[in-house]
Amino acid sequence: MILVTGATGNVGAELVRALAQLGEPVRALSRSGRADEGAPGAEAVAGDLNRPETVRNALDGVRALFLMSGYGGQREILADARAAGVRRVVMLSGKSAGTGDTGNAVAGYLIDAETAVRESGLPWTLLRPTSFMSNALRLVDQIRKGDAVRVPFPDVYTADIDPYDIAQVALTALLSDAYAGRALELTGPEALLPADRVRVLGEVLGRKLHAVGLTHEEARIELEAGMPKPYVDAFFSFFVDGTLDESVVLPTVQEVTGRAPRTFAEWARGHAEAF
Repeated sequence: MILVTGATGNVGAELVRALAQLGEPVRALSRSGRADEGAPGAEAVAGDLNRPETVRNALDGVRALFLMSGYGGQREILADARAAGVRRVVMLSGKSAGTGDTGNAVAGYLIDAETAVRESGLPWTLLRPTSFMSNALRLVDQIRKGDAVRVPFPDVYTADIDPYDIAQVALTALLSDAYAGRALELTGPEALLPADRVRVLGEVLGRKLHAVGLTHEEARIELEAGMPKPYVDAFFSFFVDGTLDESVVLPTVQEVTGRAPRTFAEWARGHAEAF
Protein backbone atom coordinates (compact mmCIF):
# COMPACT_ATOMS: atom_id res chain seq x y z
CA MET A 1 0.00 0.00 0.00
CA ILE A 2 1.18 3.52 -0.84
CA LEU A 3 -0.18 6.47 1.13
CA VAL A 4 -0.52 9.77 -0.73
CA THR A 5 -1.10 12.85 1.41
CA GLY A 6 -2.57 15.97 -0.14
CA ALA A 7 -4.44 13.58 -2.39
CA THR A 8 -6.83 16.18 -3.84
CA GLY A 9 -4.09 18.74 -4.55
CA ASN A 10 -2.38 19.52 -7.85
CA VAL A 11 0.34 16.91 -7.46
CA GLY A 12 -1.40 14.48 -5.12
CA ALA A 13 -4.41 13.96 -7.39
CA GLU A 14 -2.13 13.25 -10.36
CA LEU A 15 -0.10 10.80 -8.29
CA VAL A 16 -3.15 8.93 -7.01
CA ARG A 17 -4.39 8.56 -10.59
CA ALA A 18 -1.00 7.33 -11.79
CA LEU A 19 -0.73 4.73 -9.03
CA ALA A 20 -4.30 3.55 -9.58
CA GLN A 21 -3.70 3.19 -13.31
CA LEU A 22 -0.72 0.95 -12.57
CA GLY A 23 -2.87 -1.17 -10.29
CA GLU A 24 -0.84 -0.20 -7.23
CA PRO A 25 -2.82 -0.27 -3.97
CA VAL A 26 -3.09 3.40 -3.02
CA ARG A 27 -4.61 5.17 -0.04
CA ALA A 28 -5.57 8.78 -0.74
CA LEU A 29 -5.49 11.03 2.33
CA SER A 30 -7.07 14.49 2.35
CA ARG A 31 -8.95 16.68 4.79
CA SER A 32 -12.15 15.99 2.86
CA GLY A 33 -11.66 12.23 2.75
CA ARG A 34 -12.32 12.19 -1.00
CA ALA A 35 -10.32 10.70 -3.85
CA ASP A 36 -10.23 11.80 -7.48
CA GLU A 37 -12.92 10.20 -9.64
CA GLY A 38 -10.22 9.31 -12.15
CA ALA A 39 -8.57 6.94 -9.67
CA PRO A 40 -10.81 3.87 -9.46
CA GLY A 41 -9.83 1.55 -6.65
CA ALA A 42 -8.07 4.22 -4.57
CA GLU A 43 -8.98 4.05 -0.89
CA ALA A 44 -10.02 7.52 0.28
CA VAL A 45 -9.40 8.44 3.92
CA ALA A 46 -9.71 11.67 5.90
CA GLY A 47 -6.78 13.14 7.79
CA ASP A 48 -5.17 16.46 8.70
CA LEU A 49 -1.37 16.78 8.53
CA ASN A 50 -1.53 19.37 11.31
CA ARG A 51 -3.14 16.73 13.54
CA PRO A 52 -0.95 13.62 13.37
CA GLU A 53 -3.35 11.56 15.42
CA THR A 54 -5.78 11.74 12.46
CA VAL A 55 -3.15 10.27 10.12
CA ARG A 56 -1.87 7.44 12.33
CA ASN A 57 -4.39 4.79 11.32
CA ALA A 58 -3.90 5.58 7.64
CA LEU A 59 -0.28 4.36 7.96
CA ASP A 60 -1.31 0.77 8.68
CA GLY A 61 0.06 -1.56 6.02
CA VAL A 62 1.78 1.28 4.14
CA ARG A 63 5.17 0.59 2.55
CA ALA A 64 5.78 3.99 0.94
CA LEU A 65 4.60 7.49 1.81
CA PHE A 66 4.21 10.61 -0.32
CA LEU A 67 4.33 13.50 2.13
CA MET A 68 3.47 17.15 1.68
CA SER A 69 5.75 19.63 3.45
CA GLY A 70 5.17 22.43 5.92
CA TYR A 71 2.58 20.97 8.29
CA GLY A 72 2.68 21.05 12.07
CA GLY A 73 2.44 17.31 12.60
CA GLN A 74 5.26 16.46 10.25
CA ARG A 75 7.83 15.06 12.67
CA GLU A 76 5.27 13.01 14.55
CA ILE A 77 3.83 11.63 11.31
CA LEU A 78 7.32 10.59 10.21
CA ALA A 79 7.92 8.89 13.57
CA ASP A 80 4.58 7.11 13.28
CA ALA A 81 5.45 6.08 9.73
CA ARG A 82 8.70 4.52 10.87
CA ALA A 83 6.92 2.72 13.72
CA ALA A 84 4.30 1.43 11.27
CA GLY A 85 6.97 -0.14 9.05
CA VAL A 86 6.95 2.38 6.20
CA ARG A 87 10.08 1.73 4.14
CA ARG A 88 10.29 4.85 1.97
CA VAL A 89 9.17 8.48 2.05
CA VAL A 90 9.04 10.90 -0.87
CA MET A 91 8.50 14.51 0.17
CA LEU A 92 7.25 17.36 -2.01
CA SER A 93 9.52 20.30 -1.21
CA GLY A 94 10.48 23.20 -3.48
CA LYS A 95 13.46 24.64 -5.32
CA SER A 96 13.92 27.42 -2.77
CA ALA A 97 14.94 24.86 -0.14
CA GLY A 98 18.26 24.74 -1.97
CA THR A 99 18.96 28.39 -1.10
CA GLY A 100 19.56 27.50 2.55
CA ASP A 101 17.83 30.74 3.58
CA THR A 102 16.03 29.81 6.79
CA GLY A 103 15.02 33.44 7.27
CA ASN A 104 12.85 33.35 4.16
CA ALA A 105 9.31 32.29 5.11
CA VAL A 106 8.87 29.95 2.14
CA ALA A 107 12.38 28.53 1.94
CA GLY A 108 12.46 28.28 5.73
CA TYR A 109 9.48 25.96 6.09
CA LEU A 110 10.74 23.80 3.23
CA ILE A 111 14.20 23.54 4.78
CA ASP A 112 12.64 22.57 8.11
CA ALA A 113 10.53 19.94 6.38
CA GLU A 114 13.53 18.47 4.57
CA THR A 115 15.49 18.37 7.82
CA ALA A 116 12.68 16.43 9.48
CA VAL A 117 12.72 13.86 6.69
CA ARG A 118 16.50 13.47 6.79
CA GLU A 119 16.38 12.97 10.55
CA SER A 120 13.44 10.54 10.45
CA GLY A 121 15.49 7.39 9.99
CA LEU A 122 13.46 6.52 6.89
CA PRO A 123 14.92 6.18 3.38
CA TRP A 124 13.93 9.39 1.64
CA THR A 125 13.75 11.27 -1.65
CA LEU A 126 13.11 15.02 -1.84
CA LEU A 127 11.38 16.65 -4.81
CA ARG A 128 12.27 20.30 -5.43
CA PRO A 129 10.15 21.62 -8.30
CA THR A 130 10.02 25.12 -9.70
CA SER A 131 6.75 27.08 -9.75
CA PHE A 132 3.72 25.09 -10.92
CA MET A 133 2.08 25.69 -14.30
CA SER A 134 -1.20 25.34 -12.44
CA ASN A 135 -0.50 28.71 -10.79
CA ALA A 136 -1.95 30.12 -14.01
CA LEU A 137 -5.37 29.14 -12.68
CA ARG A 138 -5.12 32.25 -10.50
CA LEU A 139 -5.75 34.21 -13.71
CA VAL A 140 -9.13 32.59 -14.38
CA ASP A 141 -11.27 35.44 -13.04
CA GLN A 142 -9.35 38.08 -14.99
CA ILE A 143 -9.49 36.10 -18.22
CA ARG A 144 -13.21 35.56 -17.88
CA LYS A 145 -13.71 39.31 -17.49
CA GLY A 146 -11.52 40.61 -20.31
CA ASP A 147 -8.41 40.36 -22.45
CA ALA A 148 -6.03 42.39 -20.25
CA VAL A 149 -4.34 40.18 -17.66
CA ARG A 150 -2.43 41.79 -14.81
CA VAL A 151 0.70 39.84 -13.78
CA PRO A 152 3.31 40.35 -11.05
CA PHE A 153 7.06 40.13 -11.70
CA PRO A 154 6.63 40.67 -15.47
CA ASP A 155 10.37 40.51 -16.25
CA VAL A 156 11.08 37.21 -14.48
CA TYR A 157 11.64 34.06 -16.52
CA THR A 158 10.63 30.80 -14.81
CA ALA A 159 10.72 27.22 -16.10
CA ASP A 160 7.35 26.29 -14.61
CA ILE A 161 6.50 22.60 -14.31
CA ASP A 162 3.28 20.69 -14.86
CA PRO A 163 2.18 18.98 -11.61
CA TYR A 164 1.65 15.88 -13.77
CA ASP A 165 5.42 15.66 -14.27
CA ILE A 166 6.12 16.06 -10.57
CA ALA A 167 3.72 13.20 -9.92
CA GLN A 168 5.45 11.02 -12.50
CA VAL A 169 8.81 11.57 -10.81
CA ALA A 170 7.21 10.88 -7.42
CA LEU A 171 5.75 7.67 -8.82
CA THR A 172 9.19 6.41 -9.82
CA ALA A 173 10.75 7.43 -6.52
CA LEU A 174 8.00 5.68 -4.53
CA LEU A 175 8.35 2.42 -6.43
CA SER A 176 12.15 2.22 -6.60
CA ASP A 177 15.24 2.66 -4.44
CA ALA A 178 17.07 4.30 -7.34
CA TYR A 179 16.60 7.84 -6.01
CA ALA A 180 16.95 7.21 -2.27
CA GLY A 181 18.92 9.87 -0.46
CA ARG A 182 18.64 12.39 -3.29
CA ALA A 183 17.08 15.84 -3.64
CA LEU A 184 15.73 16.03 -7.21
CA GLU A 185 15.38 19.51 -8.72
CA LEU A 186 12.55 19.47 -11.25
CA THR A 187 11.73 22.00 -13.98
CA GLY A 188 9.56 22.34 -17.02
CA PRO A 189 11.05 22.27 -20.54
CA GLU A 190 11.25 26.03 -21.18
CA ALA A 191 11.72 29.31 -19.36
CA LEU A 192 8.89 31.77 -20.04
CA LEU A 193 7.89 35.25 -18.98
CA PRO A 194 4.41 35.80 -17.53
CA ALA A 195 3.47 37.50 -20.81
CA ASP A 196 4.48 34.36 -22.71
CA ARG A 197 2.11 32.25 -20.63
CA VAL A 198 -0.71 34.74 -21.11
CA ARG A 199 -0.10 34.67 -24.87
CA VAL A 200 -0.18 30.87 -24.91
CA LEU A 201 -3.43 30.84 -22.94
CA GLY A 202 -4.91 33.24 -25.48
CA GLU A 203 -3.85 31.01 -28.38
CA VAL A 204 -5.42 27.97 -26.71
CA LEU A 205 -8.63 29.87 -25.94
CA GLY A 206 -8.79 31.54 -29.35
CA ARG A 207 -8.47 35.02 -27.86
CA LYS A 208 -5.95 37.87 -28.05
CA LEU A 209 -5.02 38.09 -24.40
CA HIS A 210 -2.26 40.49 -23.39
CA ALA A 211 -0.32 40.82 -20.16
CA VAL A 212 -0.14 44.01 -18.16
CA GLY A 213 2.86 44.00 -15.86
CA LEU A 214 2.27 45.19 -12.31
CA THR A 215 4.70 47.54 -10.63
CA HIS A 216 6.33 46.18 -7.48
CA GLU A 217 4.01 48.35 -5.40
CA GLU A 218 0.91 47.09 -7.22
CA ALA A 219 2.11 43.51 -6.99
CA ARG A 220 2.66 43.77 -3.26
CA ILE A 221 -0.85 45.13 -2.69
CA GLU A 222 -2.47 42.37 -4.76
CA LEU A 223 -0.37 39.57 -3.28
CA GLU A 224 -0.90 40.70 0.31
CA ALA A 225 -4.64 40.57 -0.30
CA GLY A 226 -4.34 36.82 -0.76
CA MET A 227 -1.44 35.60 1.38
CA PRO A 228 0.41 36.46 4.61
CA LYS A 229 2.96 39.26 4.36
CA PRO A 230 5.97 37.04 5.22
CA TYR A 231 5.15 34.90 2.17
CA VAL A 232 4.84 37.99 -0.02
CA ASP A 233 8.21 39.15 1.30
CA ALA A 234 9.59 35.72 0.40
CA PHE A 235 8.44 35.99 -3.21
CA PHE A 236 9.83 39.51 -3.49
CA SER A 237 13.14 38.16 -2.25
CA PHE A 238 13.04 35.42 -4.88
CA PHE A 239 11.89 37.38 -7.89
CA VAL A 240 12.85 41.01 -7.20
CA ASP A 241 16.05 40.60 -5.21
CA GLY A 242 16.98 37.58 -7.30
CA THR A 243 17.73 35.11 -4.49
CA LEU A 244 16.07 32.28 -6.46
CA ASP A 245 16.63 31.51 -10.15
CA GLU A 246 13.88 29.35 -11.65
CA SER A 247 14.86 30.10 -15.23
CA VAL A 248 17.37 27.26 -15.64
CA VAL A 249 15.94 24.23 -17.45
CA LEU A 250 17.13 20.93 -15.97
CA PRO A 251 16.95 17.42 -17.50
CA THR A 252 15.74 15.68 -14.32
CA VAL A 253 12.20 14.83 -15.44
CA GLN A 254 13.52 13.29 -18.66
CA GLU A 255 16.21 11.35 -16.79
CA VAL A 256 13.80 9.93 -14.20
CA THR A 257 10.72 9.25 -16.33
CA GLY A 258 12.26 8.64 -19.75
CA ARG A 259 10.25 11.38 -21.45
CA ALA A 260 10.37 15.14 -21.76
CA PRO A 261 8.29 17.24 -19.37
CA ARG A 262 5.10 18.76 -20.68
CA THR A 263 5.11 22.25 -22.15
CA PHE A 264 2.93 25.08 -20.88
CA ALA A 265 0.92 24.86 -24.10
CA GLU A 266 0.16 21.21 -23.33
CA TRP A 267 -0.88 22.12 -19.80
CA ALA A 268 -3.08 24.94 -21.12
CA ARG A 269 -4.83 22.70 -23.65
CA GLY A 270 -5.52 20.16 -20.91
CA HIS A 271 -7.05 22.79 -18.63
CA ALA A 272 -8.74 25.09 -21.14
CA GLU A 273 -12.19 24.36 -19.69
CA ALA A 274 -11.15 25.96 -16.40
CA PHE A 275 -10.84 29.32 -18.16
